Amino acid sequence: MKALVDRKKCTLCEVCVDVCPFSAIIVGETTIEITDECTLCGMCVDTCEFGALSLPEVGAGPAADLGAYKGVWVFAEWREGTVHRVSHELLSTGRVLADKRGVPLAAVLLGHNLSEDSAKELVAFGADTVYVVDYPELAHFADDTYADVLVELVRAKKPEILLAGATSIGRSFIPRVAASLHTGLTADCTELDISADGLLLQTRPAFGGNVMATIICPNKRPQMATVRPKVMKPSKQPTHQGEVVPVSVPEACLKSRVEVLEVIPEKDQTAKLTEADAIVSGGRGLKKPENFALIEELAQLIKGAVGASRGAVEEGWIAPSHQVGQTGRTVSPSLYMAVGIAGAIQHLVGMQSSKVIVAVNKDPMAPIFDVATYGVVADLFEFIPAFIKKIKQERGD
Repeated sequence: MKALVDRKKCTLCEVCVDVCPFSAIIVGETTIEITDECTLCGMCVDTCEFGALSLPEVGAGPAADLGAYKGVWVFAEWREGTVHRVSHELLSTGRVLADKRGVPLAAVLLGHNLSEDSAKELVAFGADTVYVVDYPELAHFADDTYADVLVELVRAKKPEILLAGATSIGRSFIPRVAASLHTGLTADCTELDISADGLLLQTRPAFGGNVMATIICPNKRPQMATVRPKVMKPSKQPTHQGEVVPVSVPEACLKSRVEVLEVIPEKDQTAKLTEADAIVSGGRGLKKPENFALIEELAQLIKGAVGASRGAVEEGWIAPSHQVGQTGRTVSPSLYMAVGIAGAIQHLVGMQSSKVIVAVNKDPMAPIFDVATYGVVADLFEFIPAFIKKIKQERGD
């Protein structure tokens, strides 16, 4: 779908061409043309003074059926024996959403040989019901089986909201679930809320992180969103009571075209980065890859992980698994040190929820200082070695 052009009203003023952020409008001989690059953002429609542009109408959908959907669901991601932290974060947020709507909160747990403790843990983070689907075919993740099972459950139980983590697993199969259910999906949300009329308000960065867009899905159910790990805060409720419900699914849902031969644990820094309590990140200010040794030494001293800006990764100084930001990893450690990082909005989106942010940059006007708890205006090649030396002295190393 793309924006519509009323050729009788178009004057070829070309204002819409200049305003389109996706270069989706080209000038023809007698009128403009909208290409497939159009994302229906609506900026051209708002700009056109002649009313020559409009957005296609979205079908009203099965309005009579919307009332049949009730409840908030969280897909609880289970990996090789443990529930991913993002599931706890989403349950805590889901609890707030469910209470605002006055509806129950449920978690969906898929896998094999699932422990009772894993299910009870989900209850402790706010779930009123935990639907457990335990089959040998679900022992290892596969797009088709996980999607088919979740679609089957949604069609049977009809939740009004479905949340999942924007992890490698969530990114892989949740869009398939949304497509099968003919509903919308907002990816990488940074905030979720309920509107006065009961709609899920899904807020996420847009236009390279320069705008925060709030998206709604008024005509389809369930309303679906994914959230990156570390964006929401987990809140355990040890006294919360809930039930664990084993669920059976049709055999057809368990048939897969994928055969998992072996599961190899991650050996890079990706997992460590998202779970680290302290992170030291380096940017283009380091000037060359060899200088990341300073970042690595400091991170090791404070028992933290090594992060990097997109610029440092694009220069090839460090592996992409270390990248923090909108196109990398979203982190929220207790301590985040940004060394030689100017602070582009794309980077800030991925780390600004850290508890304490320390910025080291010789440019006092660098945007990173706008979000920093403590700022050090200094040459990093003088400050970081001195800081490392001081830490060693304090420890008697």
